[in-house]
Amino acid sequence: MIYRDFGNTGLKVSAIGLGAGEIGDYNIPASDVERLLNFALDSGITLFDTARGYYASEERIGKFISHRRNEFVLSTKIGYGIQGYQDWSYDIIIAGVDEALKILKTDFIDIVHLHTCSKEVLQNNGVIDALLKTKELGKIKVAAYSGENEDIAYAVNTGNFGSIQTSVNITDQRDIDTTIAEAKNKGMGVIAKRPIANAPWRFSEQPFGNYAEQYWLRWKKMDLNFDIEPNELFLRFTTFADGIDTAITGTANINHLSDNIQIIEKGPLPEDIYKGIKRKFKEFDNNWIGLA
Repeated sequence: MIYRDFGNTGLKVSAIGLGAGEIGDYNIPASDVERLLNFALDSGITLFDTARGYYASEERIGKFISHRRNEFVLSTKIGYGIQGYQDWSYDIIIAGVDEALKILKTDFIDIVHLHTCSKEVLQNNGVIDALLKTKELGKIKVAAYSGENEDIAYAVNTGNFGSIQTSVNITDQRDIDTTIAEAKNKGMGVIAKRPIANAPWRFSEQPFGNYAEQYWLRWKKMDLNFDIEPNELFLRFTTFADGIDTAITGTANINHLSDNIQIIEKGPLPEDIYKGIKRKFKEFDNNWIGLA
């Protein structure tokens, strides 16, 4: 496994992390999730990223690996969905951290993101002040923001966040040379989500309802012809893209996770391929904004 400093936060993370959205599906047996989480740890993955909105995900992480808490960096996302509180208010951020601490069965959370709220919310609702208050109290280590486009650019420029999470892949590159570069200049950690763009190559025709619709159109337009299997091409591009500390791969399948670990052990793509992919994106970019 490859490990990297997470910006200037003092944390160190594995080059790929586990995106824990899929394990929140109640249809997936809890025993399978327990095996997957412990396999990930045993394989050297040290970043686990979840969210309040990922159904059973936080609960399962707390139940199955909280006894190994000193082995991993824990990331979650908050801002909504607590009865009796207004979404995206000061009070729900305070309550959200407290709820997450209980559900995840931990005394602190390494990274807590405001989960894809608009820049207007960041400007007016006291959510940043609330998140920083939880950091001051030692409940979290890094105050973070997850989002895209002008919202994440605003978050970076506030100077209040220690890290960001945003979509980065072959078909979603806009922030690499702009917002991500600025974040790195400020010493922030950077988590790339959707590193394989929800696997658009799975579909012979444009899909609908698979979070890959626009990615599929971009993938087809770019018409990349490299002698590398698509999953490997996407994962190596994102994991070793400029400014990325870790890329979270979402899966509930041990074999898929094992394959991804072996892929990144191959290291970066050859420089000519990496640069060629970046040129292709710029050539066909027609307002290809970041996709949440």
